[in-house]
Amino acid sequence: MTAKILTDQTFLNGQSIPSSEITNLVFAGFAHFTALQVRNKMIKGLDLHLDRLRKASIELYGMALPDALVESYITSAVESGARDQSLTVTIYSPKGEFTADSMDIEPKVLIRSTPAENGPTGPLRLATINHERPLAEIKHVGEIGKTYYLHQAVRQGFDDAVFMNSNGYLSEGTIWNLAFWDGETVIWPKARILKGTMMAMVQRQLNQLKIPQRSESITLNRLSELTGAAVMNSWTPGVSISEIASNIFINSDQLISLLHRAYYTEPARKVLENTN
Repeated sequence: MTAKILTDQTFLNGQSIPSSEITNLVFAGFAHFTALQVRNKMIKGLDLHLDRLRKASIELYGMALPDALVESYITSAVESGARDQSLTVTIYSPKGEFTADSMDIEPKVLIRSTPAENGPTGPLRLATINHERPLAEIKHVGEIGKTYYLHQAVRQGFDDAVFMNSNGYLSEGTIWNLAFWDGETVIWPKARILKGTMMAMVQRQLNQLKIPQRSESITLNRLSELTGAAVMNSWTPGVSISEIASNIFINSDQLISLLHRAYYTEPARKVLENTN
């Protein structure tokens, strides 16, 4: 008999728990997370996800769980789930917050498994919003702003929003990193952002492919000199942008092709199934 594969599961320190317990454990607490995609029981950029979780834990809690332990919990979730799934790995304080008396409490790992997601197809029209995320370099929970500004953009007739900091530089999207194209070079916004694992994967593979890339400050005026734009996150290496505010991009498809090529060059790691 073939075992039934659950499509909606939650794991606490590697053990399956009722999904109803999630709220009390995490979302009102002091936590950070990473989102990753599993395809055919394989993961790309697992090293980047582990690095993100380790660095954020040290920043928030002053300690980090061993990479091997976190990876074992991820492996358990992958083995128990469908061949294709989306995972959210959350590191949180058991007491909801850390105080001077509780800094030595070991954080816990909550993993949420849901059906695989691939993101929107695009092209997207994006509004610009004056906003800077707190602790921008950390993927932390409880950010009401990004959802609020997404809704504001949709009310204005756009698909989503990108943020502009106090210096007038574009930084990132609500749940996206930004990439631009000038016809020869991939350009990344130079600002305080959450550097996504997808962005890091694409960057290292662009280097391997000898494709030029650089970071620079991007203002709204600078957009008229660029021919392509894209957003990316764990779902996808690139969704085409057709417009930011009133700036139209005519060659975003060329950029998308390049970003997807870089992503598919990134090797996937096979997660071995439990043979017990």
